[in-house]
Amino acid sequence: EAQKQKYLPKLASGEMVGAIAMSEPAAGSDLQGVKTTALLQADGTYLINGSKTFITNGWHADLVILVAKTDPAAGAKGTSLFLIERGMPGFEKGKRLKKLGLKAQDTSELFFDNVKVSADQLLGGTAMQGKGFICLMEQLPWERLQIAIGGIAAAQAAIDWTVQYVKDRKVFGQAVGNYQNTRYTLAELQTEVQVARVFVDKCCELIVQDKLDTATASMAKYWCSDLQCKVMDECVQLHGGYGYMWEYPITRAYADARVQRIYGGTNEIMKEVISRSMGLAGR
Repeated sequence: EAQKQKYLPKLASGEMVGAIAMSEPAAGSDLQGVKTTALLQADGTYLINGSKTFITNGWHADLVILVAKTDPAAGAKGTSLFLIERGMPGFEKGKRLKKLGLKAQDTSELFFDNVKVSADQLLGGTAMQGKGFICLMEQLPWERLQIAIGGIAAAQAAIDWTVQYVKDRKVFGQAVGNYQNTRYTLAELQTEVQVARVFVDKCCELIVQDKLDTATASMAKYWCSDLQCKVMDECVQLHGGYGYMWEYPITRAYADARVQRIYGGTNEIMKEVISRSMGLAGR
């Protein structure tokens, strides 16, 4: 409760910017593979060492929820979450990473060199030591649904931009939208987006009821992000050469879309999660 009172009002108002530091140079979708450690010392404090990368809000963050191993030998059960504030000795921010898209969103590296924190900086208190992985897993369905929602909204926006463009653009004396190929392509895309939207709406109902399971959320994330990229590619094509120009929103949306199939767990990992829920186990 003390942590909520200290941080949530400032995070809600924007006075503080938050980030969650999970991914590492050698651990992305596989969160059990994180190497950053937070080892308990004789005086009751924790000493944190390690590095993170691809951290959204990393450069601007005032508060970082850090995923670290308090018991490296215990696997997932040895994972804990820590509240790390800007300016703590040993906590440094690396360079801002230059990305293909999402250029308005800062993404950076974070470094932890003998960062000393007290036990009350364990997220949820000392009773939550070793339970960080469970906390992360509980929230992943909502994270993946957010990606699906954004993917479908972006796909619909792309269709809307393209419909207007093909009405205005003339080729061989008539609007591009008058050609059967254009009309049928957009009809197919709109149908697929509408079908996906119905599924996403159902997932939204389930999340409100606290019934959205990991496999269903993974289906939504994988399907909608794949569809988003397909729609963007087709809409860029219908824009012709202008679809490759940065000043057009479809071009920027095309660049922004690609990472949707990677973050929040790659779509290959989503398929692995889904197949396991079906009782299928790989080697």
